Amino acid sequence: MRRLLRILVAGSILCALPAHGAGLRIGLASDVTSMDPHFLNIAPNINIAWHVFDALTHVDEDARLIPGLAVSWRAIDATTWEFKLRRGVRFHDGAELTAEDVAFSIERTFQVPNGQFRTFTQRIVGKEVVDAHTLRLKTATPYAMVPYDLNSVFIVSRKAAARAGPEDFDSGKAMIGTGPFRFLRFARGDRVELARNDGYWGAKPAWEKVTFRIVPTDPARLAGLLSGELDAIEQVPTADLPRIRRDARLQTAQKVSWRTIFFYLDQYRDRAPGLADKAGKPLERNPFRDLRVRQALSKAIHRQAIAERLMDGAALPASNLVSPPVFGYAPDLKPEPYDPEGAKRLLAEAGYPQGFSMTLSATNNRYVNDEQIAQSVAQMLARVGVRARVEALPVNAYLPKARKGEFAFAMLGWGSFSGDLALRSLVATANADKGFGAFNWSGYSNPRVDELLERAFASVDEKRREALARDAMRLAMRDYAVIPLHHQVTTWAMRKALAYAPRTDEFTFAHHFRTR
Repeated sequence: MRRLLRILVAGSILCALPAHGAGLRIGLASDVTSMDPHFLNIAPNINIAWHVFDALTHVDEDARLIPGLAVSWRAIDATTWEFKLRRGVRFHDGAELTAEDVAFSIERTFQVPNGQFRTFTQRIVGKEVVDAHTLRLKTATPYAMVPYDLNSVFIVSRKAAARAGPEDFDSGKAMIGTGPFRFLRFARGDRVELARNDGYWGAKPAWEKVTFRIVPTDPARLAGLLSGELDAIEQVPTADLPRIRRDARLQTAQKVSWRTIFFYLDQYRDRAPGLADKAGKPLERNPFRDLRVRQALSKAIHRQAIAERLMDGAALPASNLVSPPVFGYAPDLKPEPYDPEGAKRLLAEAGYPQGFSMTLSATNNRYVNDEQIAQSVAQMLARVGVRARVEALPVNAYLPKARKGEFAFAMLGWGSFSGDLALRSLVATANADKGFGAFNWSGYSNPRVDELLERAFASVDEKRREALARDAMRLAMRDYAVIPLHHQVTTWAMRKALAYAPRTDEFTFAHHFRTR
């Protein structure tokens, strides 16, 4: 009887949605590590930043560029972009947004210690404040990507953020933006609390208060939704989809994501960590520098089986670093066919007839079924003679190690609204001055790919730019710069009374939730 009462109470709580204008509680799948919008370029942090701050350009649910704080932009000559700011926009402290704040925000990306957003401002060599609502940006050479890059640069208050470091954003002292919500509190590893900005320039959010709860484990996140402690959750485990769909009190929203899951392989060191023969002796040379080995590992992976069985159909086998709807996707590239015998032949040709052993590193709380995927791929590699020991870590422990080069074969996920931008970050030869290779943890380098990207970025002709982007994608993928696995189909689950427009970029925006 007590168990029945608990079930009835949980059901009544789940069906009772807070009134319109009250609070919304959302379960996030990954830890939020910093409030500073110019510090760490990782999706959980960016997701929160979009609630408090704005950028000059936005993207819609299909990842198409649309006006944000800038109502228009144009190239007035080969190396000058002019942005017209939206009038009447105010920061949360009441101060009016001006071009000075925008210029300051761009400059701040260079000043934050170890900040990762300078990739998006590296090409800007000059700033001219024409008037309070007009800003001109100069590049050293023709560069068509300025409006796209500035979608990733959040605009902060010059007054509030002057001399502010990440700790000042975490405490709330510098958390003054123009976004739909005001900052209330950040408790690392637990929650982020926000309040509605009634003076927001855009559509008024439906919720007076939003609480983002950090719930990295899948069962706990789902339990929070079922118990009524949460109103909506992101990154629903694929194994739980049938259960959620059977529950009349819940509903889901899905969309093919721009995020591609792939493996990067160390290609820049003669000896890479974790690589050894079957007896455990470190290898004298790095096998991943051999194209045949990279191709063999790709052939050993049964992408269709992962997509259909492990992901329950919520994934598309990948051949590109962006998903099919995204600009620059090369449709003639097809996912690598599963061919274990071909993989064995290639390994033997490369001098590894008995295979070798390695560590396969992955996150265990960042991507849908990430640890399970890693374990499944390890089993597939074992069938062709490659013994892979899986090392799965929480994302906040994984990323620092990845940046330090501690992994030789590791999982990563990436989302971008164009193929050339994805290639710029992931496979272009590292060049800080150009903003190339910020996440090129493979150490891959191909001057021809770099040249094609440079030509694409210099072209304001969209058709020509896309043709060049596709050529660069073909070259990098046929060179196995990385090994693409699949494109995620992202799922949100929520109470039946809620509606959410699913986004290609996977972001979970509280201001896009509505009551039905």
